[in-house]
Amino acid sequence: MLEQLILDMYDLGMIKFGEFTLKSGKQSYVYADIRTAISYPKIFKSLCDLIYSKMDGLKYDSICGVPYSALTFASGIAYAHNIPMLLKRKEAKGYGTKKILEGNYKAGDTCLIIEDVVTTGMSIGETTEVLEADGIKIKDIVCFINRNQGGKEKLESQGYKLHSITDLYMVLDVLCKHGKISTEDKAKAEALIGV
Repeated sequence: MLEQLILDMYDLGMIKFGEFTLKSGKQSYVYADIRTAISYPKIFKSLCDLIYSKMDGLKYDSICGVPYSALTFASGIAYAHNIPMLLKRKEAKGYGTKKILEGNYKAGDTCLIIEDVVTTGMSIGETTEVLEADGIKIKDIVCFINRNQGGKEKLESQGYKLHSITDLYMVLDVLCKHGKISTEDKAKAEALIGV
């Protein structure tokens, strides 16, 4: 199922090759544009199902998707499996309650974080900071792709455990094995992973 999903995502342009600058400022020859899954219900459902399967056995009171990309996945999982969800805004509202964190929670609750792609963990840090400031505990983070660029190690040094469905090496292996990319493209992408 995972191999076919990677191939389908590539065919739909969700995994792209070229010159890209990531949010972290790092250069990459491969970009995973997972947020566009919202336009492909079958892909979206498969991603939500895989993420939910990784949550099995983990303890949490609620889930929270990292804005904005993972909000849709967290929402899909929350409603499909009757799980309370929190919504962390990119910035506090300038009107009404002026909250940056929406939902029903109390200090001491445990929240599981959902992310689509992890590079350095910077976006996750922006989310955990807000939740922890309100007394919410974070133990586990589930993502679809770990880009193998230090995010897992950084998160673990902060006391979090990252659970990923796949990593960038596997994505490249699958695409090369099925002739979607050349061995040269694979090598070029891998050369930038550790940079």
